[in-house]
Amino acid sequence: MNYFLKANKNLITYLLVILVVIPIFGINFLISFFGNILLLLFLIPLLLVILVFIAFNSYKSKINTCNSCGAISFGLSETCMNCGANLEYISNYNQSDKKPSESIIEVKAEEVK
Repeated sequence: MNYFLKANKNLITYLLVILVVIPIFGINFLISFFGNILLLLFLIPLLLVILVFIAFNSYKSKINTCNSCGAISFGLSETCMNCGANLEYISNYNQSDKKPSESIIEVKAEEVK
């Protein structure tokens, strides 16, 4: 009997805790406790995906593309590292002066046979 108690000490401890917790708090406590743990297991990855999405959009908004040479640079520099063109003028012109109604879309019609 001593060997059984030494080998299964954790099992006996958990059984005693369950036998004490169930009569005091009830079965609803255990169901809600495990339900909340499962809810956290699903919500934490969702929260991480949302944070990655926000960080990606923040990083994407700071990237400038030079209209002169096509080089890509991070939003901290004012001039293009490749050709020396003014990037702030390009980014301000692209964002504020262009209106969607003034854009021209070229469509070439082709005959389908």
